Amino acid sequence: MRRMKRLCLAVACLLLVVPAGPALAQSAEPITYTLRFPAPHTHYVSVEASVPTGGRPQIELMMAVWTPGSYLVREFARHVEAVTARTPTGEPLRVEKSRKNRWRVSTGGADRIVVTYLVYGREMSVRTNWIEADFAMLNGAPTFLTLADDDTARPHDVTLELPTGWSRSLTGLAPRTDRGPHTYRAADFDTLVDSPIVAGTPAVYEFVVDGTPHQLVNLGESGVWHGPQSAQDVEKITREIYRMWGVMPYDRYLFLNMITEAGGGLEHRNSAMLMTSRWATASPRSYLRWLGLVSHELFHAWNVKRLRPIELGPFDYENETHTESLWVVEGLTSYYGDLGVHRAGLSTVAEYLEALSRPIRGLQTTPGREVQPVALASYDAWIKYYRADENSPNSSVSYYTKGAVLGFLLDMRVRAATEGAKTLDDVMRLAYTRFSGEHGFTPAEFRATAQEVAGTDLSAWFTRALDTTEELDYTEALDWLGLEFADRSESEDEELGWIGLVTRSGDGRLLVSQVRRDTPAHDAGFNVDDEILAIGDHRVLANQWNARIALTAPGSQISVMVSRRGTLRRLAIVVGTQPTNQWDLQPVEEASPAQERHREAWLTGRS
Repeated sequence: MRRMKRLCLAVACLLLVVPAGPALAQSAEPITYTLRFPAPHTHYVSVEASVPTGGRPQIELMMAVWTPGSYLVREFARHVEAVTARTPTGEPLRVEKSRKNRWRVSTGGADRIVVTYLVYGREMSVRTNWIEADFAMLNGAPTFLTLADDDTARPHDVTLELPTGWSRSLTGLAPRTDRGPHTYRAADFDTLVDSPIVAGTPAVYEFVVDGTPHQLVNLGESGVWHGPQSAQDVEKITREIYRMWGVMPYDRYLFLNMITEAGGGLEHRNSAMLMTSRWATASPRSYLRWLGLVSHELFHAWNVKRLRPIELGPFDYENETHTESLWVVEGLTSYYGDLGVHRAGLSTVAEYLEALSRPIRGLQTTPGREVQPVALASYDAWIKYYRADENSPNSSVSYYTKGAVLGFLLDMRVRAATEGAKTLDDVMRLAYTRFSGEHGFTPAEFRATAQEVAGTDLSAWFTRALDTTEELDYTEALDWLGLEFADRSESEDEELGWIGLVTRSGDGRLLVSQVRRDTPAHDAGFNVDDEILAIGDHRVLANQWNARIALTAPGSQISVMVSRRGTLRRLAIVVGTQPTNQWDLQPVEEASPAQERHREAWLTGRS
């Protein structure tokens, strides 16, 4: 009887967890797209969409205004041209713009209509489109129109007709081999948006982890990028991140590595779009940065694409979606990015400590940390982080940077509270089991999960760290690991002059690009875009400025002549002392055996 009861419960659970989407998808008519590149050197893709109408006299089509993972309204519809519609037999239909990103089509009663339009793609970023003679990189949000206000889990099929010379198309979308080459199916619009497409002649490297196929797609190796070595290292990172999570969340995965002399990365459910320079593999430092990017974006397959804040899904592609938890999905991912590279055996301890020192140094030298709490920085990403200006360092903080630092501190707090029995890894795994489904987590739920693993009250720590601008305390973390910040205050080197300006040069002119708060330059009244002309009565050129200020004795007063919108003026400034870098992590000289054990467990990810 007990066995029968367990069997019934198991069946009931299976019935409960089967999502409704696929069943609905089978009954909903698909939207089908054909993408053509008649003249790719002009940077256009021609889109033909066959759209079911359900017999309605009018339908409305929508293009997303933003794409998940990049929190800014980008107005993708601005690159759409020549929208027309017809019946399947060729009769033209009326199309009118109904909103900035919507088109209303009179169907004439047809059950299905054909809509054609052009999309211009020449923005080299991981969230936009780029089309040229040699290849195309297409993201879903800026490419595909879909039915507006359609809650149906409707399939979206895509077929690419490749130009002569392009051999492959690659995407996380499911291939439809029964429909011919370069044809794919998305179960719904969310999947379509979440599956970038690359077409051209890339180099493709394959490997398998836990029975799951992975591909590193290198487009643009040019005989310079070290393809086979990069594939081996990406496999090591993949194995390490999978080991940490203990579960594989996808059936296959693609690293779409665009070697296009650009930068950035964007995560997707079963792929990542990456950008880099072909010369990155020639420099150990730049190559480690790229490996860190790979690790970061792959980590997102768990953290944000499944384990997510409650606000990030279902997506509203026409309006901003605010959350206070980007410090979790981006900040903690940033912490694990470089840590995953090290745990995979691809960086030395010194290299990893330098990588960890960067966000600490970046945070502690940013005046905005005293102005904006990190939870607010997350909420305001739409209007601040992605719209940075010259005053941003004075008024805001990065949830990537501070979130990574908080990941380090929270990790050590959990370890110290549990005598090393639990770590942030355990927090992430427990959160994943609870919130990687349909629900997502609230800020309170994530804090409670971390507190449960730590077995102690973390509420005060979370409040100070996330909701206030109080300085962070590194003492506990450094003591646990036997680390310290390098102390260079006792250096016998000559003190160098400093005023705290950030400058740029162009056409031989020396211009102010940033004035940091609480610096001599800020107190003296320098403005952004001031052109610096002279120190005292002596002309100073762009390539002389830094050296002249450094050789000026701290404490002395100087006069700087600037041109502000064509008017000359002199600014009196008291030269300060160039700040020393006090934020480089290093092991203490005589670590205790316990500290060495703690450090080893942390760096390897194993007890």
